[in-house]
Amino acid sequence: MTKEIVLAGGCFWGVQKYMGLLGQVVCSEVGYANGRGENPTYEQVYTGETGFAEVVKVAYTGELITLLKAFYKIIDPTSLNRQAGDVGSHYRTGVFYSTPEEEAVVRASLAALQKDYDAPIVVENLPLTNYYRAEEYHQNYLDKNPDGYCHIPESMYDEARRS
Repeated sequence: MTKEIVLAGGCFWGVQKYMGLLGQVVCSEVGYANGRGENPTYEQVYTGETGFAEVVKVAYTGELITLLKAFYKIIDPTSLNRQAGDVGSHYRTGVFYSTPEEEAVVRASLAALQKDYDAPIVVENLPLTNYYRAEEYHQNYLDKNPDGYCHIPESMYDEARRS
């Protein structure tokens, strides 16, 4: 059975590429979630004034906890509104769930993750309140633009390919 979850991990280009390399991911698309307004554009989201986060909606099989463990490897869960050189509230980290069961898994995974860090974990664990698909040129961006910027090191893509 295929399930969906929405992940915010900084710039959505690299997160989508990484997720697409994981064996349990069926498909993904980039978009904007949990903000104000309808059908935002990248330019609007980038201002930080809409409250939207850049996200990847992931369709997957298997266990959510396995997917989350992989996701946590590519983010700094203690960095608020920033991942590497990407700064702003639209680059915040989060897991946006749709069911109480997902919420419980996310909560438990974040509690386990906290044990590995001295600083507080700032990954949002919130219900998905809205989602809008990003513009077509953002979809699979790094596949179309292999030299595009990404905060995720190439070694993480190699690890995902082996998963």
